[in-house]
Amino acid sequence: MDLDENDELVSILPIHFCDALATNLQIHQFPHLTRPLQAPPSAVLSGKRIAARIKPETRRLEIHVPIDTRPEVYNSEKSKELGAGRVEDDRGKNQERKEKYKDDEVPRLTEVRLKSEEIVHRGAHVLGVIRDGKLHLHPIGETHQFRPTLTYLDILSRKSRRSRGTDSDSDSDDGPPPDPDEAGPVVAPKKEKKAAGDAKEVHVSARKSEDQSGPGQGGLSAVRREMLHIIRAEEDEQWEDLEFRDSGESSADLEAIFSQSDEVLDCSTNFSAFLKSISGL
Repeated sequence: MDLDENDELVSILPIHFCDALATNLQIHQFPHLTRPLQAPPSAVLSGKRIAARIKPETRRLEIHVPIDTRPEVYNSEKSKELGAGRVEDDRGKNQERKEKYKDDEVPRLTEVRLKSEEIVHRGAHVLGVIRDGKLHLHPIGETHQFRPTLTYLDILSRKSRRSRGTDSDSDSDDGPPPDPDEAGPVVAPKKEKKAAGDAKEVHVSARKSEDQSGPGQGGLSAVRREMLHIIRAEEDEQWEDLEFRDSGESSADLEAIFSQSDEVLDCSTNFSAFLKSISGL
């Protein structure tokens, strides 16, 4: 917005800064959500609520939203197939839920899972709220975007290919390709049999190529190993349950972002130092 010299000054707002929540205040974005993040009325009537969990070390969050299971909008038979795929996917990733199923009970897909992806901050991010003629600022610790996770469909896709006998296709996603630096045993190619007098002893050994930091094969392999390490660390970490509250239940927590102090803060940084601290100027 461009300022004109004839623009009129409407009001001056005093700024109040508060960091009571420190790094616990986060922004959660839902790019694919077209309606409020709420459980369907049918799920609420049956006692189901939105649940959440976190892996604090890898900073991964999940929000589980119950599905509308009314017969007119819910395919019960399909939910059994999808539910079995999700249970197998969770088991393979050490992410099984605590609930137990009866021996004759078939797990169903009854929730949508929204998985977070952290957005790296560039600079300082703050939340600003105007109340009673004052601008209250509070620093934001992290920003996450949530999207539906459908990895259980990969399990069902692999089963479908195996049933059709096409599991050996080149587009199979049974796992990442082998690391080129982690060479397996070298097997000498078979040769035609020779006379007994021509036989001689052959020694075969496997050697791991030296890692390189450049853009060549070694550099790419190092990046891949780092990615695999991050994935394994996340899968090995256990989930911790969180209590999910909607906006109506969080009014008390909302008050923590407003400063209750009238102490005047003095800036110890001069204008030149402030400009030099801005990256890119």
